[in-house]
Amino acid sequence: MSNILDTKNINILNLAKEVFVIEAQSITNLIKRLGEPFEEAINLLYSCKGRVIVTGMGKSGLIGKKIAATFSSTGTPSYFLHPAESTHGDSGVITKEDIVLAISNSGETSELLQLLPLIKRFGVKMIAMTGKLNSTLAQKSDVTLDISVEREACPLNLAPTASTTATLAMGDALAVCLLEKRGFSAEDFLLFHPSGKLGKGFFWKVEDLMTKEENLPVVSMETNFREAIQEITAKKLGVTIVVDERGLLKGLLTDGDIRRALQKYNEISGLKVKDVMTMGAKIIEKDAFAAQALQIMEKYSITSLVILKTDGTPEGILHIHNLLKAGVA
Repeated sequence: MSNILDTKNINILNLAKEVFVIEAQSITNLIKRLGEPFEEAINLLYSCKGRVIVTGMGKSGLIGKKIAATFSSTGTPSYFLHPAESTHGDSGVITKEDIVLAISNSGETSELLQLLPLIKRFGVKMIAMTGKLNSTLAQKSDVTLDISVEREACPLNLAPTASTTATLAMGDALAVCLLEKRGFSAEDFLLFHPSGKLGKGFFWKVEDLMTKEENLPVVSMETNFREAIQEITAKKLGVTIVVDERGLLKGLLTDGDIRRALQKYNEISGLKVKDVMTMGAKIIEKDAFAAQALQIMEKYSITSLVILKTDGTPEGILHIHNLLKAGVA
């Protein structure tokens, strides 16, 4: 029984490997087709004043949805239009400022071809992604991108497999080139993804999250140690800023400093903050992103950053708890 099962597993693995080889080749073959049509497509998409309307039926439509989503998240406003629904009112989303990206491996998808009169009537430019360069869709388009494959990965050579992989790769190439052409940065990308921790790190700025004014824990270097502990307890941050007689930042007094002082001194009544504090503190600008603050905290294994006014006096403090509440850390 085990030998039979092993043979079946080997056949399955060989088939899976063949699928990978065929689909990988479908992408590799796209490289030699890159040229003027691709550059024209990029220039059209880059100059679009409206949105990129992506449309396609069936598996091409599913790939089209992903391409539209990738465009939108990388700085190219995009919308997926279902061609079958377009003839029942949804085509109203197309404006004269838009560009249509139509996907059909055969280039003869009837629902897609029914959109052509409307597209031409509006004078909207159209880019076709098709595997048939002599198809109706290719002939009616302003630019045609060749996504043809030698064969599908399906053993019957019927189910869209290698062709959809090639289509997806071509869409990704368009999106990445547009991203680069627009100078789209990592910060831009994360601003479009505010739900994740990284995105929130670039959604919030330090000023939005820092503790300031009446809730800001501050003591002087000459403050009695017990009074400083009361300040830390009252402000509930586990730390207080320490300033000199001019109100300028000199350092911090943290929970760790307090524990070390209690271990070192039998009598604390005569202690002052300057006797037990940590000299110096890491600072950050209030218009910095929260992600930058988190990076500094992680680099130096600290939990607080101080924000200063232009005159060097404290304006706020950002604690790791502020970042946790905002979902950044």
